[in-house]
This record gives sequence, C-alpha cells and structure tokens, in this order.
Amino acid sequence: MASLAERLVPDELWELFRRVVPPTEVIRPQGGGRKRAGDREVLTAIVFVATSGCSWRQLPPVFGPAWPTVYRRFAQWSKARVWARLHRVILDELGARGELDWSRCAVDSVSVRALKGGS
Repeated sequence: MASLAERLVPDELWELFRRVVPPTEVIRPQGGGRKRAGDREVLTAIVFVATSGCSWRQLPPVFGPAWPTVYRRFAQWSKARVWARLHRVILDELGARGELDWSRCAVDSVSVRALKGGS
C-alpha cells in the first residue's frame, strides 16, 4: 500500500513540480544552521493542508518540516507563481496525452453595467 506521501504527491506530480519550482538559494553559504527541508516533503505537507482543511498550525509532525517552514515555502512559491505554472504544465501534459475532457467545464466572468453612454 502506498504511503500517505506517495498518495498526496505521486512521482509523476513531483516530476512536473520540479519543472516549475525555482532553484534553491543557499541562504547560509558559510554553513551552519539546520538543513533545509526538502521541497518534496514541503509540497506533500502543502497538499495535505489544502486537501484536508486543517490549518497550518494543525499540520501533523509526520510530514517532517514544521508548519512555519511549510507556510513560508508556500508563500515563497505563491509569490513566484509556482502554482499557476504548475497548473499550466499539468494541463499541457494532460492535453498532450488526450486526457482532457472539455465536455464539462466552468467559465467565470464578471458583468459590469456600462454607465452613461457608449456607442
């Protein structure tokens, strides 16, 4: 039976994620400090929070990194638009395989009333 981490972030998703995640910056070139938490472990914890509905502070320690680390990386990746790029990569991959079913889709729009005028 697959572990929780393997179910939340299967190898195929991890490979797609690796294409869009920014390279790791060395914050302490002189050494020292704690070893940086692995991106896959952090991604697994983020997926757990997103799919379980638990808060960041309720993140179980079984995932490895502490919740502040996971949240900080989530914020960094959000700022770097990793999630939008990952979404695009996943759609491109599924489209290339012919596995997208467009028979059901949702389109969202906003309607704004035109004020006074117009041609």
